[in-house]
Amino acid sequence: MSVRQLSRAALVVAAPFVLQACATKGFVRNQVSSERSRADSLIAMERSDRVAGDSANAARIEALRVDLDSMRTQFGAKIAMVEDGLRFAMPVTFAFDDASIRDQDKPMLDRFARVAQKYYPGSTITVEGFADPAGGMQYNLALSQRRADAVKGALAQLGLAGDQIKAYGYGKSRLVVPGAAKDQPGAEKNRRVVFVIESAAADAGAVAMAPQ
Repeated sequence: MSVRQLSRAALVVAAPFVLQACATKGFVRNQVSSERSRADSLIAMERSDRVAGDSANAARIEALRVDLDSMRTQFGAKIAMVEDGLRFAMPVTFAFDDASIRDQDKPMLDRFARVAQKYYPGSTITVEGFADPAGGMQYNLALSQRRADAVKGALAQLGLAGDQIKAYGYGKSRLVVPGAAKDQPGAEKNRRVVFVIESAAADAGAVAMAPQ
């Protein structure tokens, strides 16, 4: 067999392998292209979801801001960020030596309950009750506890879960107007309740720190 014939025979033998190699390269190229398309699609979907989530979160923050500002302007609430969440000092006050919730304060409790349900579902809410300095320490502790319990019951009736709410009486500690008791000016501010919503949400904290 001549050299030319041998070369032709080698080409004939090698041809299937060459074709197979080309086909393999084409398959790999198609697979890489397909995987890249899938990755690009997943990235686009993730980016779209993130943008939608950011928009929804921004809308939620703005809605919360509007509701908190409304509580400030309509009811005179003072809302501040504390270590465990948000503190709502609302003018829910009591008559001297009494733990009954007054009709004038029920709209404030209703608004607070709706805000808590909407933005802080499942969060622990602490109701802190206080008394003015008239009377003994133990009596005032018991009176402030009754006030906190009364407000807890009212919030439960407004739809908040009973096991979500804690109530504590602090007697005549943390007076708003030191020394004011009975019918003295400022005494009513000492006979009050304060709400604390335990939430670590940064957006809520930022809203709470807005000018009041």
